[in-house]
Amino acid sequence: MDKQDEKPLDFESSLAELELLVERLERGDLALDDALKSFERGVALTRQCQGALKAAQQKVEILLTRNGNAEAEPFAESAEAALASGE
Repeated sequence: MDKQDEKPLDFESSLAELELLVERLERGDLALDDALKSFERGVALTRQCQGALKAAQQKVEILLTRNGNAEAEPFAESAEAALASGE
């Protein structure tokens, strides 16, 4: 199959593949050519993940604007802790 015919992976699949590539590269046992190919694939996956995150952020901002809350608030760690504890 030609690379242009490949369907892009969803965010979670891209992130999982990227994590595996990082683990392989960190082991340091790849031949130089294989390491370069893995790095190149990792860069492509990183760009794909960044694009997916940006698209999600834009959707959230649109939804907030439509619901009358025109300002998105920055995510704070204290809010994350409150959500995790069920508050």
